[in-house]
Amino acid sequence: MHNNAAPFSVLGRMIGRTRYVVIIAVIAVLLLSLSLFLLGAISAVQLIVEAWRELFQRGGTGETQLVVKTLSIIGVMLRAVVFYIIGVGLYSLFIAPLNLTTALGVESLNDLESKVVSVVVVILAVKFLQEFVQWDDAVVLMQVGGTMAAVIAALVLFQWNSRRAKEFAKEHSPDVQKRAQAEMFQEDKEEREISPDEIKK
Repeated sequence: MHNNAAPFSVLGRMIGRTRYVVIIAVIAVLLLSLSLFLLGAISAVQLIVEAWRELFQRGGTGETQLVVKTLSIIGVMLRAVVFYIIGVGLYSLFIAPLNLTTALGVESLNDLESKVVSVVVVILAVKFLQEFVQWDDAVVLMQVGGTMAAVIAALVLFQWNSRRAKEFAKEHSPDVQKRAQAEMFQEDKEEREISPDEIKK
């Protein structure tokens, strides 16, 4: 019985090791995040220099355009935050746990999805504010606002369902995920052992 299970045990460990392929996605996403942070920072410096130049040369600045450009830079930074959360979240979930993700409240894929959805909602709100500042057609603005409101409502509903699913899982098997993480990351065990308590009678 033990000999028959041995090849499958090796196969199970090999399959478990394939989680390290996620490091490719982690590196790629973190590089994207870094690039966006740098582009946002450079754009912010350029905007500041441009605003002060206009103030001294023309005695004032175009407030509307300044606000629009500022909101655009904020949008870039928020997109960088999304990629950063995804990168560190994937690393912590598949490669090795990080205190950073625990502090951020990202301990499962549901948590990661929830955090990303939260930032996306903020990005959409910033985008609408950007459109509102420079709007010249009330009908178009209402169409844009209605579309974004529908998207945000769908995202919030998805987030609510994810939170309910997480709470349900904690109530019915509170320690299963923690035990699996401890065995995988600390004891280097890729195969999961089903305890008698988990078997439904």
